[in-house]
Amino acid sequence: MDIKSIAAKYESYVIEMRRHFHAHPEVSLHEVETGKRIREELTKMGVEWRDCGTGNGVLATIRGAKPGKTILLRGDMDGLAVNEETGAEYASQNPGVMHACGHDCHTAMMLTAAQILKDMKDELCGTVVLAYQPAEEVAVGAKDMIADGALDGVDGCFGIHVWADVESGKVSLEAGPRMAAADQFMIRVKGKGSHGAAPHQGLDAAVAVAAMVANLQTIVSREIDPAQPAVVTVGRLEAGTRWNVVAEYGSVEGTARCFNADVQEHLKSSIERIMKATAESYRVQAEMEWITLVPPTINDAHMSDLAAGAARKVMGEDAPVLSEKTSGGEDFAYFMEKVPGAIALLGIRNEACGATWPQHSGHFCVDESALLKGAMLYAQMAADFNAE
Repeated sequence: MDIKSIAAKYESYVIEMRRHFHAHPEVSLHEVETGKRIREELTKMGVEWRDCGTGNGVLATIRGAKPGKTILLRGDMDGLAVNEETGAEYASQNPGVMHACGHDCHTAMMLTAAQILKDMKDELCGTVVLAYQPAEEVAVGAKDMIADGALDGVDGCFGIHVWADVESGKVSLEAGPRMAAADQFMIRVKGKGSHGAAPHQGLDAAVAVAAMVANLQTIVSREIDPAQPAVVTVGRLEAGTRWNVVAEYGSVEGTARCFNADVQEHLKSSIERIMKATAESYRVQAEMEWITLVPPTINDAHMSDLAAGAARKVMGEDAPVLSEKTSGGEDFAYFMEKVPGAIALLGIRNEACGATWPQHSGHFCVDESALLKGAMLYAQMAADFNAE
């Protein structure tokens, strides 16, 4: 199967689709028009599909003419609440919403992969399931698709994320931890209000939350093995209502990141322990809400090797490169907890076209010449999964 020859006729299609989705971004759980367009495109191709996950997700199926295993390919579709600053002719038409993480690229590459796989299904072994996933940015889309049966009968999975830190034409496919577990915590503190001139009559929530922020910094520096990367970040704190009133209420909100399930549990228990001890020392009450967003994204060694081989076939022998893991989270990890999988970081960085901005920036843009390569990588991985 010469995937490069088949893919050549879809070079303009992948860019057209990417620009359409880029111009019409929708935030997580509201990808109504995005899902509608995906269904329309699949129907035109003659590819069977069904709704799957949150009401906006789409699960397509392409069955090869020959028997074999089933692989799931995944591409997410949600945008971000970011104001676009690129000035592109296909810039977002939805004020305050932008595809600033590249999910428009993923959707376009997956539709193009569907075109390629459909064209080669007479030679294809096994079954390919294509998961057009909503709500990745809020870490519920993958879980909803799994609950809706997306992984029923699936033997392995593969995803691609375009990546601003990797040069265009290259791809990172290392085995092991690639993205971090991500958790969110909210600490609420209740003290006792009093006049600012008589602080001895109150219990100061502002002082307590300030101490908590300082004390939480010791977890990573003094409790976690330095060989295990971890992050505890307080992104928001609040206390008080007026300049001359001792604060009765306060709150601390933050995130914990790591690449190991044991460390993830240690971070949670340590944050809770420090919260309680600090609250007791300042004579206030405190409670914590903990939300596990995603587990660590860990590439299966065999699936990574298989994907690297696929990348060499369609992108060139020197395409696979090494790239550092990132403390950003990815809910594709939920698929990979259930079946062996790998995620590829596809390079879209190219100074010549201004594609140098980081993900989640209002200036984020991509080298569109990388998109057909991503579509071919999806298709080649699907073919090679059954060619062993």
